[in-house]
Amino acid sequence: MSDVQLARVLPAGIRRRAPGHARARAGLAGRRLLGGNTLLGILGLAVIFAAWQLGTTTLGEPGGFAQRFAPGAAIASLGELLTNSDMPVHIWASLRRILVGLAAALAVGVPLGLAIGRLRTLEAATTPAFQFLRMVSPLSWMPIAVMLFGVGDKPIYFLLAFAGVWPILLNTAAGVRQLDPNWLQLAQSLAATRTETLLRVVLPGILGHVLTGIRLAIGILWIVLVPCEMLGVSAGLGYFILDTRDRLAYSELTATVLLIGLLGFLLDALARGLHGLWAPGRKPS
Repeated sequence: MSDVQLARVLPAGIRRRAPGHARARAGLAGRRLLGGNTLLGILGLAVIFAAWQLGTTTLGEPGGFAQRFAPGAAIASLGELLTNSDMPVHIWASLRRILVGLAAALAVGVPLGLAIGRLRTLEAATTPAFQFLRMVSPLSWMPIAVMLFGVGDKPIYFLLAFAGVWPILLNTAAGVRQLDPNWLQLAQSLAATRTETLLRVVLPGILGHVLTGIRLAIGILWIVLVPCEMLGVSAGLGYFILDTRDRLAYSELTATVLLIGLLGFLLDALARGLHGLWAPGRKPS
């Protein structure tokens, strides 16, 4: 049994406490590791920007087309977009669609994952169909979604929910299968109802798996979102990319690509932070 599990089981008065100097050494080592990883991350970003600068300015022809995508012009345009344009409206439109799509995926994926994880017969009956469907690219459903739901947000919500439901469903089912049977037997011996067992044993036990599924779903949804927002909507980061292309505003186009990457990074960091806060006993993948 790990220290985290032991801390949850033992009463507060008899939990083991590490000596003060041992905790101090562990904290110092953790800070050093975090600082080293941060420096390495900054170095990796610097290498990417240097390669970008080299490819667009140094190796490109003077005054050539490639120089329109240089990092200096893109960063300057990004500052202008964030302060002197309606870019915040487009950002909010994209984030709202991510939230709605993720909520729909959770509403479908978690209950199905709980049922599949508990019922072997249901798992055997649905696994081939689910594995088949999850291997179909969500973008291939775009024409069908537009014909069914029309132009607007509804087809985007459908495509995002379809893309995000699979990692949530599969991780939830895996978490149910990995639950300690002793927990369920203990709940049964204490005459817990099904609702009490679900709320106090099953859901806390699979929370780490569900949060991992949410993190994976966010990454998939963020990738699928941009092409989905080219379905005739009037706001969103995908729409803005098409708009910059039509206006031949290449530095703004590159700045939008940078912004998409930055927002995606922040969303993933938020998902990792929630995992560490609510499920500290299981490291995110």
